Amino acid sequence: MPAPTLAGFEVRVVVGIADLVVSNNPGAVLTTYSLGSCLGISIYDPVVRVGGLLHIMLPDSTIDSAKAMQKPAMFADTGVPTLFREAYQLQAQKHRMIICVAGGAQVMDTTGFFNIGKRNYEAISNLFRQHNLRIQAEAVGGLVSRSMFLNLSTGEVKLKISGQPTDCVLWKS
Repeated sequence: MPAPTLAGFEVRVVVGIADLVVSNNPGAVLTTYSLGSCLGISIYDPVVRVGGLLHIMLPDSTIDSAKAMQKPAMFADTGVPTLFREAYQLQAQKHRMIICVAGGAQVMDTTGFFNIGKRNYEAISNLFRQHNLRIQAEAVGGLVSRSMFLNLSTGEVKLKISGQPTDCVLWKS
């Protein structure tokens, strides 16, 4: 059960690795930490103030279909559709969605041998292109870990980037 919201205060809702949260609580800030090769994908409908945050680990669920059934948010190809379906249940509409993406770095794979971050980004880019969706803002690649924050009252998306003293705004309407 979420904590009660007091006027002027935010409730931080943590989205774990291979998880997602969708909400219409204007006092909530959806938060995910440690986006290395993983991707954080936020969606936000500014009209109904519904937002969601997804933390995917891998691009393709065919490597473990049983795991994809248990944890669809683990994979890009199952997590993104689940994220949108849950937002639609709260009256969000596809054509109004603001999409932001962060992560996809080569944190543990500095040689680029596995390229999980790059493959994750390619998977979601292809998926969005197939569904005529556009990423409005992104901070992907590189060698740094990021944390991502979606404020449901404003739609603002902030990032905390490893090694930087202050948060940066990725999206603000």
